[in-house]
Amino acid sequence: MTTTAPAEQPTSQTIVEPQRGLRGSVQDYVERVRGGDVGSLPAILGLLVLSLVFAVLRPTTFTNSFNLANLINQSAAVIVIAMGLVFVLLLGEIDLSAGFTAGTAGAVLAIVLTRQGQPWPVAVLAGLVTGAVIGFCIGLLVARLGIPSFVVTLAAFLGLQGVLLSLIGEGGTIPMRDETLLALNNDPMPVWLGWTLAALVVLGYAGTSLRRAATRRAGGLHADAMSVVLAKVAVLTVLLGAVTWYLSEERSRNPAVTSIKGLPQVVVLLVVLLVGLNFVLGRTSFGRHVYAVGGNAEAARRAGINVLRVRLACFVISSTLAAVAGLLLASRNNSISPNTGGAETLLYAVGAAVIGGTSLFGGKGKMLDAVLGGLVIGVIINGMGLLNQPSSVVFMVTGLVLLVAASVDALSRKRAASTGRV
Repeated sequence: MTTTAPAEQPTSQTIVEPQRGLRGSVQDYVERVRGGDVGSLPAILGLLVLSLVFAVLRPTTFTNSFNLANLINQSAAVIVIAMGLVFVLLLGEIDLSAGFTAGTAGAVLAIVLTRQGQPWPVAVLAGLVTGAVIGFCIGLLVARLGIPSFVVTLAAFLGLQGVLLSLIGEGGTIPMRDETLLALNNDPMPVWLGWTLAALVVLGYAGTSLRRAATRRAGGLHADAMSVVLAKVAVLTVLLGAVTWYLSEERSRNPAVTSIKGLPQVVVLLVVLLVGLNFVLGRTSFGRHVYAVGGNAEAARRAGINVLRVRLACFVISSTLAAVAGLLLASRNNSISPNTGGAETLLYAVGAAVIGGTSLFGGKGKMLDAVLGGLVIGVIINGMGLLNQPSSVVFMVTGLVLLVAASVDALSRKRAASTGRV
């Protein structure tokens, strides 16, 4: 009589990947970069190099706290438009109308506020609704009719420029007189609030990172070691602490008359948008669908994702954030003019997203790209202004930086394809 060995029973034990310490994580990152996954590294290096160059050339003006706060205020609108463009670029699409969407929404806001005498919350809501409607119309034409986004948004670029002229009038302006809105992109927040905000950001990042590592470890997935998490939190703490401390110092030229110290108020808005939009892209099913559609729209459709709805939503988000930028432009300039959100605003915003690391080919990018790229653009404009360089030089330098960023994106994709990482 023969006997058979008992069949192997499935085990419920989970194989947990071994954690790698700080050194191992650095080695992994170097390997990813070599494999073509450069992420935001070029933007970070560019920001450091540009800041160092301008700090050497203009040590007493570029590095002082007054100019640093001014640089943040100058870059805020471009960063917010770039945040919206990230959603569209992730799909492999483009929105050429975002600049004049900001101007048109800002004009509606200013008209409701100044000419109709409504309170500022009503005016802000009117501006946001204007942006959402513009994005909805663009999204319908792109998603439902299948018209290329380049054509649709180019038409919107021209059309909205006409709408803006019609609302304001040739050569006219609409002043902004509400103190709350004017303070948004001009005035600093109280020093205690700046430190509170910095502490909340650090604690929030630390808590999220630790929870994510614990969740992945419990699921048997690769997770950062505790040393890696603590190192990231330490770096963030030092950076935010240094900036907050530096901007908390008195920077008024005549403090006896007017005291100016503290982080710019617009930082609160930028942090809220960064955290909120990063959560949408990284922690929700909608965000996963955006990446899936941008990576392969047909595969996403076969997986049951409503591709048309995702595209429509992304254009609505982009235009709504452009409307938020219109508010920041109006606050910064104290008025709305026919040039608000003009051609260079859009080009700077697209450049910011691409320079930050968002791919023009779709499927790759994150919210932090818009912030880093916007700061790079802001440093170029601010530094060139301090060097008394003409606009022609600023445009050429910005164009060169954008070309380099696009080249890095293309080369990294080829490298990633050759190493099997895509």
